[in-house]
Amino acid sequence: MPKLLLATSNPGKIREYRSLLDGLGYRITTLAEEGITKVVTESGNNYEQNARLKAITYAKLSQLTALADDSGLEVDALNGEPGVKSARFAGDVATDTDKVSFLLAKLKGVPWKQRTACFKCVIAIATPGGRAKVCYGECHGMIALEVKGEIGFGYDPIFFLTEIGKTMAELPLEMKNQISHRARASQKARRLLQQLHI
Repeated sequence: MPKLLLATSNPGKIREYRSLLDGLGYRITTLAEEGITKVVTESGNNYEQNARLKAITYAKLSQLTALADDSGLEVDALNGEPGVKSARFAGDVATDTDKVSFLLAKLKGVPWKQRTACFKCVIAIATPGGRAKVCYGECHGMIALEVKGEIGFGYDPIFFLTEIGKTMAELPLEMKNQISHRARASQKARRLLQQLHI
């Protein structure tokens, strides 16, 4: 069974991808399992550049097919911020709680109707030869007035899905993995991976 390297050290992403890519005929492995300690700096100007950079670098390094993503939260009232800087928006060593608090403080006083936002995800799949293909996914919602829910990670506790009436962090993983930006990009990535595996 061929290996597929998840080019991330984020435990939340690893957990979701193991579920999203289940049953494809790959043995999913991680940077830690492969003993890879190199950190790729996300120096790109957008999600696609960062995802490609990570996927191509780790595919060459491991000599495995590698899947990397870059994702972010774009808030309309903040002119699309934090966007590509979502992970570092509140500082390089900020915890998920710090990031959420920082964002809520930035939106203090912004009325509900103006709190529209979008989660975006770009997945890049690269082979050791250096070729990469990308898939896109997005999910629209609102930034909640307060934190709700204990499941998920990142900005999930304040990303409110109006059609469901809950934040992303209130959804069981099975449900999140049907509607999230990562789920939508993964559905396309599954088809790409199946083609590679033929």
